Formats: sequence, structure tokens, C-alpha cells
Amino acid sequence: MNRIIALLFAALLTPAHAAEYAIDPTHTYASFEIDHLGFSTQRGLFKQSSGTVEFDPEGKAGRIDITIDAASLDTGFALRDDVLRGEDWFKVKAFPSILFRSQKLVFTDGKLSAVEGMLTLLGEIRPMRLEITRFKCGLNLASRKQGCGADAQGILRRSEFGLNNGLPFIGDEVRLRIQVEAYLP
Repeated sequence: MNRIIALLFAALLTPAHAAEYAIDPTHTYASFEIDHLGFSTQRGLFKQSSGTVEFDPEGKAGRIDITIDAASLDTGFALRDDVLRGEDWFKVKAFPSILFRSQKLVFTDGKLSAVEGMLTLLGEIRPMRLEITRFKCGLNLASRKQGCGADAQGILRRSEFGLNNGLPFIGDEVRLRIQVEAYLP
């Protein structure tokens, strides 16, 4: 117990500065939602990701690089997943990664509210804005590591990346959600 109190006290006294955090793949997931024939919203997720987060709370600056393993796609239905990984959709053999790289962190009232960057999907690079709905940096009491975490979401048009299959029956608008935790090494 004394060690936890000492760690908390040290964390409070440590001056804030830019730090680079490694994304924790066991607590970071990208998921998506898309309209299916007007009947329902279909959901899926990518179960593997990696990357880094650099954050300077005093300077209100930083960067985020997230690499999503396209082959880790999971919609809960194996046959559909195989089709989506194939040559008519995500082409995971030719394009194994989906990348998000920030260009600007946006702050509102002193809090991180959005991240503007570029999304690379199927070799196409397009601007993407992720709205931050939750953000926190501090000491994770379970792991005793300094870290940052966030919930982010944005909307993309899949046709802008060449994913035209099923249009207009399967929605063009895709909501991308990324839950991320990253920790100091």
C-alpha cells in the first residue's frame, strides 16, 4: 500500500512534458458500423493494432500513429469475414494495414476534443477527423504504469477508398471508433 501511495505522489510531482507511449494492443480496438440494406446497423472490429502516442499536456501538442491489422477483421460471422478480407473488399494480402496518422490535436477549453489526421486504406490516403469522447492520462493503478487512453470516433465514406461493393444498398458512410490505451515503456 505504501508503494502505491509513493507512486501516486511521485506521479503528481513529476513535471508534465512530452512523452511517447506505446499502444497497448490488449486494450486498443478499432471498430466500425455500417448500414445494411436499411434494415440494421452491422458492426465489426479489428482485433489487432499497434502504434504510438506522443502527448505534451503543457504544450497541448502531440501525435498519434495507429496501425490496424486488416486481417484481424471480425464481424462475428466467419464466412462474411473471409469475403471482407478478400479481393473484392479489404484485399488484406495486398494491403495488410490500415493506418491513421495525426496531423493536429484539437483542444477545446483546455481538453483534447479531436484529432485531425490522414487515414490510409487500400492504398488511398484521405483526411480523417476523430472526435474524442473520452481522454485521460495518469497512473494505471492495476499495471502501475503511466499511460493515456481515449475513445475516438469519426465518419468516412468507403467509396473514397475504392470500396464500392454493394452501393447504394450497403451504406457508404462508415463510423469508425477507436478505443486506445497507451503506456510508457
